[in-house]
Amino acid sequence: MSDGDVATPVPSPCNSVCRMSAATGWCEGCWRTLDEIVAWGRLDDAAKRAIWLQLAARRAGVPATAR
Repeated sequence: MSDGDVATPVPSPCNSVCRMSAATGWCEGCWRTLDEIVAWGRLDDAAKRAIWLQLAARRAGVPATAR
């Protein structure tokens, strides 16, 4: 997702791999928390973009063995 494109609706990061990791508390498919997943449909675009920015950092910071 591009951070600069504010006119485009923010897509969901869901990729249909819906498993919560006990080690991280994040979905193993989209890297969101359960609270973020539940709230997604009610969030404004700015909040959705903020979550998208966190996802890459989450993926980068978790060793493959903990996923």
